[in-house]
Amino acid sequence: MTNDNQLKKVLGLGFGIAILVGGTIGAGILRTPGEIAALLDQEWLILSCWLLGGLYILMGAGAYAELATSIPKAGGSYNYIKRAFGNYAGFVSGWFDYITNAIAPAFFCIVISEYIAMLLPSVQGQTTVIAVSFLLGFTILHSTGVKSGSVVQQITSVIKVLCFVALIVACFMTAGVEIPKVEPDPTAMKAGMLIGFFKSLQMVLGTYDGWYAVCFFAEEDENPSRNIPRSLYTGAVIVISIYVVVNIAFFHVLPIRELADSPLAAAEVAKVVFGEDGAAIVTLIAIFSIVGILNAYLMIPPRILYGLSRDGYFIEQGDRVNSGGTPIVALLCSSLFTLVLIIVGSFEILFALATFLAVIVWGLAYCSLVKLRISEPNLIRPYKAWGYPYTAILLVAFSLALLVGFAYSDTQSFLVCVGILVVSYPIFRILKPRKS
Repeated sequence: MTNDNQLKKVLGLGFGIAILVGGTIGAGILRTPGEIAALLDQEWLILSCWLLGGLYILMGAGAYAELATSIPKAGGSYNYIKRAFGNYAGFVSGWFDYITNAIAPAFFCIVISEYIAMLLPSVQGQTTVIAVSFLLGFTILHSTGVKSGSVVQQITSVIKVLCFVALIVACFMTAGVEIPKVEPDPTAMKAGMLIGFFKSLQMVLGTYDGWYAVCFFAEEDENPSRNIPRSLYTGAVIVISIYVVVNIAFFHVLPIRELADSPLAAAEVAKVVFGEDGAAIVTLIAIFSIVGILNAYLMIPPRILYGLSRDGYFIEQGDRVNSGGTPIVALLCSSLFTLVLIIVGSFEILFALATFLAVIVWGLAYCSLVKLRISEPNLIRPYKAWGYPYTAILLVAFSLALLVGFAYSDTQSFLVCVGILVVSYPIFRILKPRKS
């Protein structure tokens, strides 16, 4: 162990783009088009969801670029919210962010094991063993040091992008490139359609989740003032482009009615494009995609836990860093939590909360941008959010609208979120935060 428990500044622009792309693009884009098509039966409306979500994260990229370069500390949003609104707001947002990110690895390990079982029927009864093996393998990898995780992230992200580009090109070559006509439908504003739109937008933002991943590693970046803004914008543009073009490519191959309710829409498309081997090809793409995102999500939660521990909101040993620059205790605690979820398999309710909690954290981060501009005008800001204050106001308003819409369309997650808030304050009062 190092004596000062400091993270190592060994990451650069390549890792920043890779962690954003690799931590965002997963099996969601292969699955959600079918679920969204079941809710919205107009191509223009579906594309609007993806573009609106993309615009939201582009504006958010500017806000997070300012916050992360002004306060380049491990843990991301927690640090900005705590500085702007105090210890309790930081405590709640930090644990909200941790829950959102820490449950993901269990889901990814299980999905990888299920996809492998689809390709190799002989291991059908061993999915839990495969899932645990992936978890242990990546935990060992990351325990050796941050550089190992960085290299794997960059390699898997490049492979992932190439796989999606190949799938898109194959779709267009098969169906012919015809841009769908955008014609407004007067029924789009009906109450049922509005609920469907918000549910779709919730899935879209869940699929985009991970777009700000580089901010968790600000303390480990060699030059955060330069690399973080570039990573955020470059990665966001890559992800938005892939998501929108994938949807257009799918629409060229199959009509919306055939995509609707498909558990893996990409597999249905691939059967048309590649024949009977299509499902296997998409399964391989999904495995590569999830391996990359699993690598990212085994790096992110320990950084949040490290930041919380350093400020006294987790065990004192949680800020221990090993010689390779890994917050080792935080990594082991997060992996243990993931192991329990894999074995018990009862993380569905938590996973349904992920987007809801994420939007709360994003909204508080955007509010902290405004608050810090007012309360700390002399804070050194290597990068300033574009369009401020208008983009900041839009982000706060949009986040609030999303929360209202999600609360209406997903009452269960709303009530669980309220319950977490109720029990959080007594726990916060028991803890004794350290001076940071």
